[in-house]
Amino acid sequence: MKNISNQYQRQTMKNWILTLVLSVMTVGYVNAQKSTLQKQGSATQLVVDGKPFLILGGELGNSSAACTEDIERIFPKLQRMGLNTVLVPAYWDLIEPQEGQFDFTLTDKVIRQARQNDLKVIFLWFGAWKNSMSCYAPLWFKENYKKYPRAYTQKGKPLEIASAFSENVFQADNRAFSGWMEHVAAIDKEEGTVIMIQIENEIGMLEDARDYSKEANALFNAPVPAELMSYLQKNKKTLHPQMLEKWESQGSKKQGTWQEVFGADIYTDELFMAWHYARYVERMAQSARSIYNIPLYVNAAMNSRNRKPGEYPSAGPLAHLIDIWHCGAPDIDLLAPDLYDNGFTEWVAKYKLHNNPLFIPEIKLTDNNGVRAFYIFGEHDAIGISPFSIEGGSDSPDSPLVKSYRTLKEFMPLLAKYQGKGAMKGLLFDQENKERIIYQDDLKITCRHFFTLPWDARATDGSVWPEGGGALLRLAPNEYIVAGSGIVIEFEKATENQAKVRALGEDGFVQAGGKGDGVISDKVMWKGARCGIGSVDEVKVNEDGTLSYIRRLNGDQDHQGRHVRISVGDFQILHVKLYEYK
Repeated sequence: MKNISNQYQRQTMKNWILTLVLSVMTVGYVNAQKSTLQKQGSATQLVVDGKPFLILGGELGNSSAACTEDIERIFPKLQRMGLNTVLVPAYWDLIEPQEGQFDFTLTDKVIRQARQNDLKVIFLWFGAWKNSMSCYAPLWFKENYKKYPRAYTQKGKPLEIASAFSENVFQADNRAFSGWMEHVAAIDKEEGTVIMIQIENEIGMLEDARDYSKEANALFNAPVPAELMSYLQKNKKTLHPQMLEKWESQGSKKQGTWQEVFGADIYTDELFMAWHYARYVERMAQSARSIYNIPLYVNAAMNSRNRKPGEYPSAGPLAHLIDIWHCGAPDIDLLAPDLYDNGFTEWVAKYKLHNNPLFIPEIKLTDNNGVRAFYIFGEHDAIGISPFSIEGGSDSPDSPLVKSYRTLKEFMPLLAKYQGKGAMKGLLFDQENKERIIYQDDLKITCRHFFTLPWDARATDGSVWPEGGGALLRLAPNEYIVAGSGIVIEFEKATENQAKVRALGEDGFVQAGGKGDGVISDKVMWKGARCGIGSVDEVKVNEDGTLSYIRRLNGDQDHQGRHVRISVGDFQILHVKLYEYK
């Protein structure tokens, strides 16, 4: 026993010395950031090495970075897939398998492999909570449930969810997180390979909307914290509509218990729990910023499919709780949605808010991810996108994601230049949502899915339409960039007095017996100017944002000047010039 005790003391001393050395090393470069966030117009941009950076990412499956051999095998494939960023778990149970003894082997391997394969890294701290549960907490933590207590249901059932109300839980989690952050800072200060950190993963209560432990119950029956009440009053005009409605439903009280201020229901339980999760995360964020000041975020499992709090992970960083999280965790830079449900455009709109930039750290890996990336960059000035379990995707040069990422990398200088300036629109179409009409300057711009054209057999043979999408960028009056896949765009004057138009075939000539689809009588004469397509050029975007000509597409490829199109399966960047005639 004496030998074991001496060994433990020596190991403890080594760990203390290492921590002291790393702490000294971090002093002075906290402010030497390689990555940061900056505002440009209405957009928030991620800046890496002094330049705006759009994340063309992928998140590894939960267990895919748990051994060095997998990391060595996977990372070269990610480079072939065209990623510029990989999201990688950092597992508390493997980093601190014995209390106070740290192993950073996997972290070191990730950073080395990322550098060798020209990738940036976003680490995901799988600490006290991963998908609500405490499955990545070390065994020594799990076994000592008296010191590190669990959350409880209303019926007294202990859950495999560490209590956010336990100081011991926080201290253990934060000690490991801080030690790991110090190591990352020490080995990454010069290179800046790590560009963001996610704290915990999909935080939230399950089974009930809140924790019913003794500590939680006491705080639930206490007054709502004064700082939250002050925040609500100060920001009343900009509160999320659901937050404002909840508060006003009880008379917009300025003080009281949680139920007195917000009412007695599970949604009040969720507000209470969100506050305490946010306060826990804020303390971890403060630790991180004092060590290595790079952007920090939290991710959320969606409140989808008509589930109630506790059926979905209650109190996570969800859009309707953004005010609670912003007040409780001001050092968190953004709340990020994990998207696995239908209704993509509706979900992303919930998270692109005036006070929250859009980043999608997880999305189901499908062939539609590529066009969706174009959409969010064009429509929502997004920071990035990251399909989940990316190592399961194809690295074939012809796969949709590889082609889209290749085109987006080229397009990035223009996307970054025009974010936040109101010059871009995102396009996304499927079999149900085939068309979007945009009015800009004096133009009516009709954008549709490519399969609305009559000559592709897949449009009418019963095939499920793949999503088509892209970005429409206005460079100047009558000058546009169209980029993406599976789209067709028509330009006309918004004031055109349209006569009846006969249906055309693929050769551009009137179909026999084709009926007019206009709205004006044959007796009405044409009035006003028209908009014509002067030229459509396929181009390459250079690193400085200038354009290099590849080829002219003014014949069959633009239907003799009737529209601009990019076929399903192709990814292109087109430079379009319009003109006016009478």
